[in-house]
Amino acid sequence: MKWLRRILCVLVMLVVSNLVAVVCVLPLYRRTGEWRLPLAACLLVLLLILILVRPLGNAALPTRRIRQLAAGAELLRLFLVTVTLDLVSALWFLKLLTPWTQADAYGSGISWLVWGAHVLLIVAVAAAVFWAGMIRVYLTSVQLGLKHRVLAALCGWIPLLNIWYLLRIIRIVSDEVEFETEKWELDEARAESEICKTRYPLLLVHGVFFRDFRYLNYWGRIPRELQRNGATVYYGQQQSAAAVEESGKELAARIRQIVEETGCGKVNIIAHSKGGLDSRAAIAHQGMAPYVASLTTINTPHRGCIFAEYLLNRMPQAARQKIADTYNATLRRLGDPDPDFLAAVTDLTASACMARNGETPDQPGVVYESVMSYCKRAQHGKFPLNMTYPIVKHFDGLNDGLVAVDSAKWGSRFTLVEPQGRRGISHGDVVDLNRENIPGFDVREFYVRLAADLKARGF
Repeated sequence: MKWLRRILCVLVMLVVSNLVAVVCVLPLYRRTGEWRLPLAACLLVLLLILILVRPLGNAALPTRRIRQLAAGAELLRLFLVTVTLDLVSALWFLKLLTPWTQADAYGSGISWLVWGAHVLLIVAVAAAVFWAGMIRVYLTSVQLGLKHRVLAALCGWIPLLNIWYLLRIIRIVSDEVEFETEKWELDEARAESEICKTRYPLLLVHGVFFRDFRYLNYWGRIPRELQRNGATVYYGQQQSAAAVEESGKELAARIRQIVEETGCGKVNIIAHSKGGLDSRAAIAHQGMAPYVASLTTINTPHRGCIFAEYLLNRMPQAARQKIADTYNATLRRLGDPDPDFLAAVTDLTASACMARNGETPDQPGVVYESVMSYCKRAQHGKFPLNMTYPIVKHFDGLNDGLVAVDSAKWGSRFTLVEPQGRRGISHGDVVDLNRENIPGFDVREFYVRLAADLKARGF
């Protein structure tokens, strides 16, 4: 059925884009009424508009975004096929007009005018199909990202390369449609079981230099996926950069607020990067142990970063202070009450973390666990992680672009997320910062399983 629909769509597009040729050639082979040809042309144009609006017909897809994304990919496929066939038809029509182009000046002028009109109509139809597809794809695709959007715009001006990149876009978008559809179907199938409905709500704690913005979620698509599977999700809401102890105080206040307002008794903390250090400080130093059932740290530098200490010590004092002042002033405008760039960075150094570990023991009654991922190559991390990876590797060894694997081990259970194939999993990938579907690692499903495991153990 899908292929039959595609064939019919291509035929309609071809006939409409070749209407000039049809009007010129058809009377030579068949007599038509004066009204039939214009009526048929109008019907074909209406069919073309219908195809542009609903290229997938009544095909069932789970969400409006996925449907529009699939429609965009389908229109781009149809564009490639029809443009190829239109090129053949344009050459054929030119050959058909050749005797007239070689006649007198009047006949030659009329012939070239007719062929020009034919080409213009082909271009107009092709442009309508292309932009109807490309606009849909640009507006709805997550996986294209900024890089592919910019490269597609640049490659569009280079013959042959533009076709190659268009094929690549179609492949990326088609994979996204297939993946997201399967994801939706999986969630629908297990919706009633609420596998992420833990006894205590989940508290997601962000890392350094980020905040819990309402419309730009630090955790990407993870919270919605958890909620779709029954989880109750809250956010740490601590400021972006501060000393570990200060952030610990903020988290303690947030935990008290959640417990008092909901009556949940405790929370399960899932903390990324420095957020894990902040959470440990809140539990050990701010009396939060009775209110925390479990702490799962994600790529947290429990033993610090040697490279951070090296850079901090080598950087001139004036430069450090200039960066800190600029950052602090900017984040105050964005809502942080008292950001402290230098305090946050200093608390991530190896010496600071090792000293703090001796003063921050794990508390009885709280389950401590840790997760870590790593990259295999520098290019596996988005900027700036692709720049920092080789530096961290030199000082700290195997790492995710910022944190070494050995530094992240903590608690009664340690999970090392092994990359599948050549692709690594960076510091940002592990919290879906880039909203990227990574082959061999479904980040959303990873957190669903993490929450399901907490539920199975009574947390």
